[in-house]
Amino acid sequence: MSAPRSSLPHASKKRKAYPATDHAEDDTQKKIKDLESLLTASISKNESLNKLATLVQLTLNASDANHVLKAIYALYRVFVILITKGMMNSKGAEEADEIKAVRSWLWEQMNRYVEFLGELLQDEEAILRTSSLQILFSLQKYLSTALVTCSPSPSASSSKLQPQFHINHFRRIVYALLTCPPSSHLSDGLLKDDVRDTFLNTWLDVHDDIRWFFLREAGTLLSKSDTPNVPTNLLALLEQLSTFPNDSKELNSWWVEELGMKPPSAKNKKGKGSASQDGESEDEDEPQNDKPAQDDDDWRKFFDDPPSGSKDKDQEKRKTARVHTLTLHQSLYSLASHRAVFTRCWLALLPRLSSTAIREKDGKQREDGTSKGHALRVLNVLHRGVLPHLTRPVLVMDWVAGCVDYGGTVGLLALNALFTLMREYNLDYPAFYTRLYTFLDRDVLHLKHRARFFRLTELFLSSTHLPAALVAAFAKRLARLSLNAPPAAVVMLIPFTYNLLKRHPACMVMIHRPIESVEPYDDPYDDKEPNPQHAHALESSLWELHSHLSHYHPVVATLAGVLEEAFTRPQYTMEDFLDHTYGTMFETEAKRRIKKEPAVEDADLAPANMIDELWAF
Repeated sequence: MSAPRSSLPHASKKRKAYPATDHAEDDTQKKIKDLESLLTASISKNESLNKLATLVQLTLNASDANHVLKAIYALYRVFVILITKGMMNSKGAEEADEIKAVRSWLWEQMNRYVEFLGELLQDEEAILRTSSLQILFSLQKYLSTALVTCSPSPSASSSKLQPQFHINHFRRIVYALLTCPPSSHLSDGLLKDDVRDTFLNTWLDVHDDIRWFFLREAGTLLSKSDTPNVPTNLLALLEQLSTFPNDSKELNSWWVEELGMKPPSAKNKKGKGSASQDGESEDEDEPQNDKPAQDDDDWRKFFDDPPSGSKDKDQEKRKTARVHTLTLHQSLYSLASHRAVFTRCWLALLPRLSSTAIREKDGKQREDGTSKGHALRVLNVLHRGVLPHLTRPVLVMDWVAGCVDYGGTVGLLALNALFTLMREYNLDYPAFYTRLYTFLDRDVLHLKHRARFFRLTELFLSSTHLPAALVAAFAKRLARLSLNAPPAAVVMLIPFTYNLLKRHPACMVMIHRPIESVEPYDDPYDDKEPNPQHAHALESSLWELHSHLSHYHPVVATLAGVLEEAFTRPQYTMEDFLDHTYGTMFETEAKRRIKKEPAVEDADLAPANMIDELWAF
């Protein structure tokens, strides 16, 4: 994939931001300009192109950022002329050996140049990073167009020429973005923010062909590369991906303009004489035939079959070809194909995020401690940016279930993803509420993600079809935890319990069960039972919440009295209570408007020796 690095500058070489002298700068810039002019003239006259190697070497050895910038653009203009004149493409089987040798040499220089551009994506100079990315994608457009306009079969009419996408060049772009080869000793192997944002905003989020090919090549690179930063860099791009088609009519933006031509109908062609699935060949300069590639893309057969028991009537009505039989051009216009490459990419990424490791100097590997952070980032976007676009959302069930074991915020978000899969995609996960019950530990009412937990727990317990014993166990466990909870948590917990009882009247017995015995109360609730339905909570009472009537904080005591009143008020809006803290409660009390001044003793009638009176015991 990459050219030999012997001719490239040393990785530890620090690039100078400014030239040493104006005289040296003028000489270098003049040399770059002269070489470009000579090459342009040589191309037009079909003369020797040996100066191309000189210009490439000058670019690779440049130590000044301004010289590098001018050199890479000079090479870009030269290569564009070579590409548009068809000098980088094969002329057919009857081509002379000398022409083949020249073309092979041109590709060698092109590969050195492209590899250098890929390394510049990690350069310390921002202008070099963004300029290199723009040049790489501009070359992608010219190379893809040349595969059609410079076709080796001139007898074919332009209407029959199939649009192409230069896969080999695009693979080098994907490799540079995800592996981040070093440009200097400052490189950390992570994708720069400006490169990521430029790629997203200009190409990945905009052009359907770039997104399709990137997802496909990224999934392939994940399966072949063991570079630890590849999953991290890919996640940085996918978590920011904001546009994905929901309808085939939305597939209308193409970086390679020739791909905007509608492909032949997949139903009638059946793969005969149609475009190549991969659109690639072993040789850089060979045009890419458009034939179905069954062997290369058998993985997509897996995404063709709908889930068992699927009742998608719209899908049944649509009689479309199988994804794995579509040609490359047809795949770009198929929503199912876009979902297939999206699914494959995420399914390849998720296991790598859970097993990210870094290599020590002695060759050993150790966990780098970022797996939990990666899981948190994925779970934050999973329900809205990933699951709706997967061919089978339940395929991520095992990974999500494994994230529950992290506990804390990660585990809670994993439960949210599982709940989404259960509710919207018919996932069968019987242990869901048992796993949720384990989150109700001694710390849950003291953590900073307490509000998020109660938002999600209210959602999880919102169904009126849940068993009363299950709901009672949650109410009882939270009531028990409230005994040593801060006032802000109790203020949140009482309306939460009120809503549970309002929604599940069978649990009302827990607040109406009197304790008749004067002996110490033997609570039947088993707080060590992991299964909430076997904890005997429904046979107990919420005496813990009743004890808050004597709470030292007046707001808590007042709110606890709600459970002694008739349940005639509507359910509480939990958002009014979730964000309370010590600070907000103090601020509320400090700003409270006093309707009636408290009674105080008149100072004129007070004893003269008041201090002595106060201190007389």
